[in-house]
Amino acid sequence: MEWLSFVRIFIWQNSGFGDLRKIQAYLEDYEPRYDPAVIPTSDDSQLDGARNDVLSKSTLPKLEDIPKKRYYSVADYHALYLSGKVTPTAVARALLPLIRRDISPPGEYSIAWWEHRVDLIMAAAEASTLRYKMEKPLGILDGVPTGIKDEYDVDGYKTCLGSRNDYSPKIVEGQSATAWCVKKLQESGAINLGKLSMNEFGLDTSGNSNVYGTPPNPYNSRYYTGGSSSGCAYAVSTGLIPIALGGDGGGSIRVPAAFCSAFGLKPSHGRLSHKPGVNHSNSCATNAVLAGDIVSLTAFYRAVGVPDPSDPTSSLFPPLPSPIFPLSPPTHSSKSRIIGISDFWFARSTPAIQRLCRSLLDNLVSTHKYQIIPISIPFLPEGQSAHAMTVLSDAATALPSTHGLTAANKILVALGRVTPSTDYILAQKLRNLLMQHLSYLWQQHPGMIIVTPTTPCAGWRIAQPDVDLKGGVSDGDTTQSTMEYAWMANFLGVPAISVPAGFVGAVGEEREGEEVDEGGIPVGIMGMGEWGSEEGLLEWGILLEELGEGRRRRPAIWVDVFERARKVMGEERSRGEGEVGTGLRKR
Repeated sequence: MEWLSFVRIFIWQNSGFGDLRKIQAYLEDYEPRYDPAVIPTSDDSQLDGARNDVLSKSTLPKLEDIPKKRYYSVADYHALYLSGKVTPTAVARALLPLIRRDISPPGEYSIAWWEHRVDLIMAAAEASTLRYKMEKPLGILDGVPTGIKDEYDVDGYKTCLGSRNDYSPKIVEGQSATAWCVKKLQESGAINLGKLSMNEFGLDTSGNSNVYGTPPNPYNSRYYTGGSSSGCAYAVSTGLIPIALGGDGGGSIRVPAAFCSAFGLKPSHGRLSHKPGVNHSNSCATNAVLAGDIVSLTAFYRAVGVPDPSDPTSSLFPPLPSPIFPLSPPTHSSKSRIIGISDFWFARSTPAIQRLCRSLLDNLVSTHKYQIIPISIPFLPEGQSAHAMTVLSDAATALPSTHGLTAANKILVALGRVTPSTDYILAQKLRNLLMQHLSYLWQQHPGMIIVTPTTPCAGWRIAQPDVDLKGGVSDGDTTQSTMEYAWMANFLGVPAISVPAGFVGAVGEEREGEEVDEGGIPVGIMGMGEWGSEEGLLEWGILLEELGEGRRRRPAIWVDVFERARKVMGEERSRGEGEVGTGLRKR
């Protein structure tokens, strides 16, 4: 196909990319817009009356008091580290045997991880443990285990973007290649356990990786995790880590968050810096964060969202509140609480997903006085096609050579190469039209959150495990379906958050396709806010987390990290290794 241009052109036309020509008359008066970044004119991200008190020992939660249906948050890690019941070193030692694939046999959960530097991990853990021993932690994230998607450059690690190829940057002697967001995590004391797996080059939403192995959905191994941040979702959903750093170019953090009952935040375009590396899809993609709860998501986002003075876009955004604990409530509580819904668009999801999302919104209205209003957004199918065309063009530009890529991605890159410049410009004109339309809606309804399901479907089933997990998968219809709602935030540059909404019966289960309290596949609800309104979305997420608390449950393969760490500490004490977890022996 790479060498047969007429085949590429036929598939391109059959995919509907040429449909933008049908609405060309509506686009003539709009200038093409290639960059969707919008810098807030006022500092709406800051909090009113931000509290600077840190978590004190008098308010430490007890391990036995943590509810069983809840994921451990970064606050739980911080509290237990302060108490001395668990140490960062013990946590690292407990997790490494589970996630390493360079041991025999590989760790039980190593499918989501593909590279580790044990020396770097243990050095960071022991340094954090010593800080807690001296009662000088760096903050709420100090000692918290995390993982980095394999699209970030990190000193000491390769960058392969889920491919067989090595795309690591050439490092100038004396300089660091570590990405800005990773540096911010390191400065906060978080412990990077290694690189997490992803769809090759992030060009699909399944999570399939026939290069390094496909992480199964923790709730049902016959389903994908979603992608492209598949390793991030698997690691958080199984409880291995409370936070993970990923990316989102077409739902790549929000789709897996929805499929794995996690929280995912795609920030405003350009908010999080990619420096000193490059954004491989700089017209749509952003760095993004995934977590097991809203407190963790908020602290994590505030840590990596520090404006980068070397980045011409990130540096223009206002500073964020510090990731301290207790986390201060966002300012948007004093503003109008409006939810905008396009009924036509909302109805594109399955009935069960609609009911789960609508019931949450009904509770939000009755409990927190939100108002739901109908809105209209034009050219939704055309907008999704324009986004896909743009992302594939970005990929074709970033990958002049497809040597070593999987067959599925060779096809996608080939499609990007045959996009006519005239159609590409039409897509950017449509981007401008849609951005102006959303701007008008927010002028009419300040603070409004546009709400949809995160995906219209309950998960993505692995059709033929013996074939698809070995040879990869190329299913454009399902890919487009999973991105039904997600594409808009990327194409128009607005922030969006996915929050767990409940479970729907999986294929073959007794209540297949219906809401279920046991079994099933997780689904999510998504909110999009105006450019720069991440804090408002986090507030909305806090409320939904509270209202939907009974709808979440841990998967059967969930790992109790604290219990394992306490066992490690007990075993090492019994061997007389001194003050366990500090790397120091008693004298």
